Amino acid sequence: MALGMAACTSTGSAPPAAALPPAPPPMAATGPVIDGPVLGPDGRCTGTPAGTATAIEPGIAECELVRLKGKPATDVLVGESGKGQREVQVLYSEPGGRELYFFVNNRLDRIVKP
Repeated sequence: MALGMAACTSTGSAPPAAALPPAPPPMAATGPVIDGPVLGPDGRCTGTPAGTATAIEPGIAECELVRLKGKPATDVLVGESGKGQREVQVLYSEPGGRELYFFVNNRLDRIVKP
């Protein structure tokens, strides 16, 4: 009986449980998250503008500008800032001069009429 009791009081250790590898870090976003359709380098919208803007003013979306102007832009430059923001410059050549619209993350930031 002493032998049976010795087995119950053994201080032997079980093998360690297998450790799970650490979870990989979350993937970084590939660019800014933009709400709504945007202009491509060809000046076309990636979807149908859903806004209800009635005037060209700061805060409207890129495709809203095209809808309000009623014609495609003369030139569109799409890029990304060092801060990871989408930056778009939209040029309209009008009979009375040129108009340049600057967008940051699909929102009109400023207008330049040289």
